[in-house]
Amino acid sequence: MKKLPPITKTLTITYSPHFLEWLNRYQISLAFTSQTNCLCLIGVKPDGQVSVPVWEFDRPRKLYAKSDRLYLSTQYQIWRLENVLENEELLEDKYDRFYIPRMAYTTGELNVQDLVEDNKGDIIFINTQYSCLATLHPKHSFTPLWKPPFISQLAPEDRCHLNGLATVEGQPRYVTAISCSDVACGWQSLRSNGGVVINIQTNEIIVEGLSVPHSPRWYRGKLWLLNSGTGDFGYIENGKFLPVTFCPGYGRSLNFIGDFAVVGLSKLRVDYSSDLLVVERFKNWKTDVRYLLINQRQSK
Repeated sequence: MKKLPPITKTLTITYSPHFLEWLNRYQISLAFTSQTNCLCLIGVKPDGQVSVPVWEFDRPRKLYAKSDRLYLSTQYQIWRLENVLENEELLEDKYDRFYIPRMAYTTGELNVQDLVEDNKGDIIFINTQYSCLATLHPKHSFTPLWKPPFISQLAPEDRCHLNGLATVEGQPRYVTAISCSDVACGWQSLRSNGGVVINIQTNEIIVEGLSVPHSPRWYRGKLWLLNSGTGDFGYIENGKFLPVTFCPGYGRSLNFIGDFAVVGLSKLRVDYSSDLLVVERFKNWKTDVRYLLINQRQSK
């Protein structure tokens, strides 16, 4: 029986009563990164107990998961972690995946956001610092693949804050940007309503007027995304963003499992989000929740 190297850190989490049942039903684990330099996994052991191991990386940002592989972007690198267990093999009779760092591609500080492995096995990523879609290069920091039509030149100036990537049938198709600015850090003054979604095959802006759009995902024939500046999760239809529900926090990631959308939220930073609608909506949401809880207590 293979032995697991000592896990020096674990995370204490709070979860709803049916959360572990839900993980078991879909036979999944969740992975996420934090600004405290952690890569965290949430799974269920055979005895029904939650497992939350934590590993440290240098400013981890985005994750892309396949059944036996994880890609992780950090401040200066893109890591590839491989599952080393064979089919149906268990580690210590508890774990069915054992991810080991096998390769790190040094890119320099590109502020790599969404990344994917396309159907050819190439790593494609959002190069936010240079406002382009890129892939790896054997000698240089990256190879540019596409840039928005409003970006006049590639420069390390984070002009529009390109941040999200959606694939369709294994090929990159849609990206999100916080603005159409073509000057250094020009997006910072346009966050409230300058956001766009671009079809990279046609160079067409298919939606505009968004507020910090994030994490576009193609699922069941629709393009979904987070409109993080307003706190909305929704989808694109006929050139419009249609909100489905309010998410009480700052939206940073999105994925789908069956009929469920899994949204990663972080706390609202006063220094970053004070001018965004999501801040006011979050205050009202907290007031409504408190009112509901008080009424529930009084009715018992």
